Amino acid sequence: MSTRKASVAQSDASPAAPDVVQQLLAERRELKVANERMRLELDEARSARTKPDRRLGLLEDENRRLRQELAATRAEHEVLLEGLARAVEGLERASG
Repeated sequence: MSTRKASVAQSDASPAAPDVVQQLLAERRELKVANERMRLELDEARSARTKPDRRLGLLEDENRRLRQELAATRAEHEVLLEGLARAVEGLERASG
């Protein structure tokens, strides 16, 4: 009976885990792209300005926010990977 529960748990956990990881990876890529765009706009604004540009502060704030969001997403990704590794180890121990 415990073997059946382990196989049901594995079939339930396996499809969801890659989806979550893939979603996090896609979100991470999007954030990296957005961060790079903001950085390029910021560099362009700095080099082309003759007088202080109002947008510069907004771009810096946006860049800072995106960096924080990227860091949080990376941390969440690490936690999920660790949990996934523990789940796989538990399933291997249960079936082994």
